[in-house]
Amino acid sequence: MSDAFHRDCPARMVLDHLTARWAVLVLTALRPGPLRFHELRTKIEGVSEKMLSQTLRTLTRDGFVGRTVIPATPPQVSYALTPLGEGVTEPLQALSDWVRDHADAIVGAQAAYEDARSDG
Repeated sequence: MSDAFHRDCPARMVLDHLTARWAVLVLTALRPGPLRFHELRTKIEGVSEKMLSQTLRTLTRDGFVGRTVIPATPPQVSYALTPLGEGVTEPLQALSDWVRDHADAIVGAQAAYEDARSDG
């Protein structure tokens, strides 16, 4: 059995990949269906082409995302969740929804913390 608290546990590597800065957004963006690279980049504001490419490469290698090349000129590539990716997006979507619903309270807590630090 894997224990993500141990340094060499494979589950820790997977957890790192799933919780990387852009991974949650890429996975939840693909939840409704396949998207092409530029559609993903437009949907996920602020992600650079380099970071999106790197994130997609990692998620594809880990088996969460499938990559389909459509023969055309120029070739068209689309990305979609695999069954493994579909399985993980439900809890990730729940986490995303929770963060969205509590963002104001979190930002307020951060401001209060910084105020207390500057007063102390």
